[in-house]
Amino acid sequence: MADTLAPLTIPPRFRGPTSSGNGGWTAGALASYLAPGPVRVMLRVPPPLDVPLTVETVTDERGHDGARALRDDVLVAEAAPAEADVPRVEAVGADTARAAGASYAGHRFHPFPSCFACGTDRGEGDGLRIFPGRVADDAEDRVRVAATWTPDPSLGGDAASLAVTWAALDCIGGWAGDLEERLMVLGSMTAQVRDLPRVGEEHVVVGGARGSSGRRTFTAASLYAADGRLLGSAEHVWFAVSPEDFS
Repeated sequence: MADTLAPLTIPPRFRGPTSSGNGGWTAGALASYLAPGPVRVMLRVPPPLDVPLTVETVTDERGHDGARALRDDVLVAEAAPAEADVPRVEAVGADTARAAGASYAGHRFHPFPSCFACGTDRGEGDGLRIFPGRVADDAEDRVRVAATWTPDPSLGGDAASLAVTWAALDCIGGWAGDLEERLMVLGSMTAQVRDLPRVGEEHVVVGGARGSSGRRTFTAASLYAADGRLLGSAEHVWFAVSPEDFS
C-alpha cells in the first residue's frame, strides 16, 4: 500500500505554458521527495497550477523507492531513482555564454513567453531569464547552446532550491533541440544535482542536442558554477504537440 506524503502545489510563478507548471520545476519538486542522486521524472499530463497534488510513495520491482503526484485519480507525474550518473554537456566559458544570449531565438519567437525558466515576458526577479544562444558544437559535432544565469535573491536563502535548479536545467535543452521548428513540451527529465547554485553568483548553463525520432526530441544540459565546478546535469525527452492544445 502506498504511503501518502505532504502534497505538492505548483505556484503560478513556476508556470511554463500559461496554464500549467514548468516541466523542470515540477519534476525537480517531485524529485525532492526522493533520496539524493540521479532521478528520472516522467510527466504524464500538463501539471496543474495552484492545485494541491497528492504525493504517494512507490516501490518498484528492484525495491527502489519512488514517488508519484496525482490530481484526484489522474497521474500527473512519477519519479524514480535513475540507474546511472547523468553525463555532462561540455562546458564553455562565461564570456562565451554571455555573448551567446544576444542570439537567443526566443527573442524572435517564443512559444511560451511566460515560462519561468526561459520566458521573455518574465522580468528580473520573477523568471530565471535563461536565454541561450548557439555556441561552437561539441567534439561530436552536436549542437550546443549556452547562457549565463545569476540566481535572484527572490528565490530565497543563499542557494536556489532543487526544483529551481531542475528548472534551470530544463528549457535550455529544448532550445538546443528543434524548438524553433516545432512546438514541444517536456515528457521526461533525468537529472543529477551535485550541489545547488548560489544566489547572486553568475553560473553557466549549456544545452546539447542528442537527436530525434518521430515526435520525440532528445537533449541534455549541464550547469556550472563560476569556478567551473559541475553542479548538475540532465537529459530530456521532448514530445511534439499541437499548437491548438495551448491556444
